[in-house]
Amino acid sequence: MDNTVENEQPLLEVKDLKKYFPIRKGFFKKTVGHVRAVDEVDLYINEGETLGLVGESGCGKTTTARCILRALDPTDGEILFRTGAGLVVDVATLPESEVRPLRREMQMIFQDPFASLNPRMNLLDIVAEPMLVIDGVKDREERTERVAELLRLVGLRPEYMQRFPHAFSGGQRQRIVIARALALNPRLVVADEPVSALDVSVQAQVLNLMLRLQEELHLTYLFVAHDLSVVKHICDRVTVMYVGKIVETAPTKKLFYQPKHPYTAALMSSVPVADPRIRSAMTPLEGDVPSPADPPSGCYFHPRCPHAVDVCSEEPPALEEISPNHYVSCHRVYELELAGIAGIPAAE
Repeated sequence: MDNTVENEQPLLEVKDLKKYFPIRKGFFKKTVGHVRAVDEVDLYINEGETLGLVGESGCGKTTTARCILRALDPTDGEILFRTGAGLVVDVATLPESEVRPLRREMQMIFQDPFASLNPRMNLLDIVAEPMLVIDGVKDREERTERVAELLRLVGLRPEYMQRFPHAFSGGQRQRIVIARALALNPRLVVADEPVSALDVSVQAQVLNLMLRLQEELHLTYLFVAHDLSVVKHICDRVTVMYVGKIVETAPTKKLFYQPKHPYTAALMSSVPVADPRIRSAMTPLEGDVPSPADPPSGCYFHPRCPHAVDVCSEEPPALEEISPNHYVSCHRVYELELAGIAGIPAAE
């Protein structure tokens, strides 16, 4: 799908995205069910902004990110990306030969910097690899100059180019991963929990680096995380996932201080704060997260929701815009808001 688009259209728009993994049993490996890792996800990212994707472990955040980059082939849905040439392409249906050129504009920062670096390659070869593989830059001197420029950009010394990954600290390795992601001048960078493996002090340095690079290079981020304090610091808008579905999307401040979905409210109230009054008001969720291989009927959250009624177990709620840029998937969102029990605002 190729169309000329206007400037106000988002850089990335995901519509009804699904990713099901088959469950096979028996000698003939017959498919007996599916794990609904991503189930009818809708989201968009405007150019130059940072969208946070949060939720409990196993909710489908990373799978969504990998589908967007076509590291995984989606089961269904659309992934509309606006290229630098002003065309919209559906990444979900592109043949592999046409996906490869898009790697210049869509790159990923991985969670574990050491696991994502080849221990047999030095820093020069690691950062220059995308230039050689995707852009076909054969001139080694040209690649060396570009790598030196990238290393300075992320706060590393060019003299380190002949060193191997084991010689660097965790924070330095993540800077190397960021430099490699920027090698092709991408427009969209998907960061899959890029600071969760780092010490807190190093986390702040890497986050500030990402913010500076975004401003200087006009980058757009999809920031996958489970640490809400990090999300609050770096993201413009936040999307909350629960068992493969989107339950709420809103600007960061509104989501943190005025959550409308009961799950979002519970998530925000779980953030530790230095106020004993707020701490005593926390109401932990009862029950366990349902399996995406056998989700409940209706709203997936209803078995754990303290405000659930009959309709919640019978019909899945639609993702509805209740105010500008604020989307909620809940049958009772207006009732709860009128009753003043829609959410528990987080502390400043």
